[in-house]
Amino acid sequence: MRPALGRLFPQQYRKPVVSAIVASALVAMVAVSCLMLPPGDGSNVQLVDCGKGAPLARAAAEMKRKGVIRSATLLVVLARIKGIDGQVQAGTYQLNDGMSLSEILRKMVAGEIYANRFAVPEGYSIYQLAELLESRRIHPKVDFLAACSDKGVMQEFGIPGNTVEGYLFPATYNIMPNMKPVDTVRMMLRQFEKACGQLSPQLARGSARHRLVTMASIVEKEAVDPKERPLIASVFYNRLRKGMRLQSDPTAVYGVRPFAGKVSGDDVHRLSPYNTYRIKGLPPGPIGNPSAGAIQAAMKPQTSPYYYFVAKRDGTHFFSTTLDQHNIAVTKYLKNKGRNISSSGDVPGLRNDHPNFTDGR
Repeated sequence: MRPALGRLFPQQYRKPVVSAIVASALVAMVAVSCLMLPPGDGSNVQLVDCGKGAPLARAAAEMKRKGVIRSATLLVVLARIKGIDGQVQAGTYQLNDGMSLSEILRKMVAGEIYANRFAVPEGYSIYQLAELLESRRIHPKVDFLAACSDKGVMQEFGIPGNTVEGYLFPATYNIMPNMKPVDTVRMMLRQFEKACGQLSPQLARGSARHRLVTMASIVEKEAVDPKERPLIASVFYNRLRKGMRLQSDPTAVYGVRPFAGKVSGDDVHRLSPYNTYRIKGLPPGPIGNPSAGAIQAAMKPQTSPYYYFVAKRDGTHFFSTTLDQHNIAVTKYLKNKGRNISSSGDVPGLRNDHPNFTDGR
């Protein structure tokens, strides 16, 4: 260094030159340090896409444009220094202007992509899911319902009927920002096939599976206590074998409103292909999306002599073999509960059975 300076600068200029070089280096270091600082306090939250196979520089430029970082070049250089520029995973990331460059790179290398976590509650119908998705600002209700009746999707997954009702498996899903409603439906259907494939080969596609899922959806709606699912399933199978109507309350309001534990006289008289107070046998399809436990109960119901059950005050049920036993239970548990339908048998054209009418045929 000294010989070179000696040749370039006389003695009297060496000290100022060195000072200038040092000062420039310090200024550069300060500038770099400033550029590495987060530009804000974290209040500016942005979604940034890192495309598969796209250079990191493209995502860095988007971050700079959205005010998440101060320098796109510095982010790329830092990634190269760390040797991780080729380890960044594709996806959409939620970043904010209070994050350091190192923190951003760590998140992108770890693949902590942004997604809406959405849980499908057990037994929810497609109509309830559509409202829930819209309230979470994930999908508009009308678009999700349209995806649920997409004929191409239904053919792809071997689902009969008019909608995918019953086949949107209750689980928690990561819904990406760019996903369309039909993509969400497909993801839930794939989870159904995966989960049910683990239960039994009996759940292969076809009419037998459709009947099983339909029964499971009714059991799911009726069973407040999951432990009662196999016993409730046995009641419905017993009634089917005897040619009795199922007379399940939740079927009377399907497609009209969510079942909340009560039905009215108008409900049980409603003309609907799903209303098992008016039709014999199973409805044409599921009335909700059952859990694995409900499907298991429909596959392997408990053996019992029961044909009736009525809800007790704690949410569990009292099961009866005969109509007389059932009517006594209805009087005991429902007379003073303020139900819209009592056990008095005063509904014209229908008689008192499960839990509201007596005949069931």
